[in-house]
Amino acid sequence: MTKRITAKYKIDRRMGENIWGRPKSPVNKREFGPGQHGQRRKNKLSDFGLQLRAKQKLKGYYGSITEKQFRKIYAEAIRQRGDTGEKLVGLLESRLDAIVYRAKFVATVFASRQFVNHGHVNVNGRRVNIPSYRCKPGDVIEVREKSKQLGLVIEASQLAEREVPEYVEVDHGKMTAKYIRVPVLSDIPYAVQMEPNLIVEFYSR
Repeated sequence: MTKRITAKYKIDRRMGENIWGRPKSPVNKREFGPGQHGQRRKNKLSDFGLQLRAKQKLKGYYGSITEKQFRKIYAEAIRQRGDTGEKLVGLLESRLDAIVYRAKFVATVFASRQFVNHGHVNVNGRRVNIPSYRCKPGDVIEVREKSKQLGLVIEASQLAEREVPEYVEVDHGKMTAKYIRVPVLSDIPYAVQMEPNLIVEFYSR
């Protein structure tokens, strides 16, 4: 299991964007980077800088994914037929922790990873505690019976700041979700613009 050892909202401030669209993001109050030099005038980024930034933003969005894990997902996207950038985001959205987050069983991607890791989720009736578990279309994801009354689950399902996307079918009464299909980029409700095409260019150097 990986562990984030840096403040998660520094990602927002470093990117200068509220990448999860959360009301509590510090970018809403301080639109500059963290640290004593955060308010320096931003230099124009090179092509490499733009590509690196796109990779850091997408990788950071999904929580504590390591570079090794992200590179492995990218390598799998290359092997699949079709647009590599589209396949990349499709694979990321097929992760169990991503689906739990999209289904609004928890409030954040970080909470989703922990929620799965602590064994609160079943997939097709079997407990799965691996956040990176790859779900397939048709899989049914359910919050375990003893976990359905947890405060964080009840609060997350009532969040008005984001909606459940069309590729996940959710019943919050039963706390179940069905993964309908692998999404394309235009289906995914990112709060900011993601540019997987720049990530493909980054790794193609």
